[in-house]
Amino acid sequence: MIVTVMIPEERKSILIGKEGSVKKLLEEKTKTKIIIELDVSIEGESLNALKAQQIVKAIGRGFSPEKAFMLLDDDYQLNVISLSGESPNTIKRLFARVIGRQGKTRRKIEQCTGALISVYGKTVSVIGKSSGLEAATRAIEQILEGRSHGYVYKRLEYAKKP
Repeated sequence: MIVTVMIPEERKSILIGKEGSVKKLLEEKTKTKIIIELDVSIEGESLNALKAQQIVKAIGRGFSPEKAFMLLDDDYQLNVISLSGESPNTIKRLFARVIGRQGKTRRKIEQCTGALISVYGKTVSVIGKSSGLEAATRAIEQILEGRSHGYVYKRLEYAKKP
């Protein structure tokens, strides 16, 4: 099976890594062959190729390779929320809401859900285990819809309690 992924040009060097280390490690861990040209082609058995595709996509969406490699674990998933179609000023404003003053909102969501958040390009991406991923995605979507940060924080704290 061959799958392709488009990632931004400036993220390709991160996918390759120093002297090809990240690409090599990804190929070893997923038993795939990765070719980086205009887009990224991944060749291998279907499940391995799809897992490698998710990791490449995560790196392309701004995650470090170390964080993206968490997707090797079947418990972790990637969710990408696209803001394409919005004006550049609106995207900037929405990103500022998701990140919060000095990163407070992003940190709070990550702490309460155990998920990781990356704001890059025209997307907000989340890596996490299923329940944390759902909670983080819901919190981000509420912030993007204009809900107050206080409301979202209370919902996160409430959801965190056993």
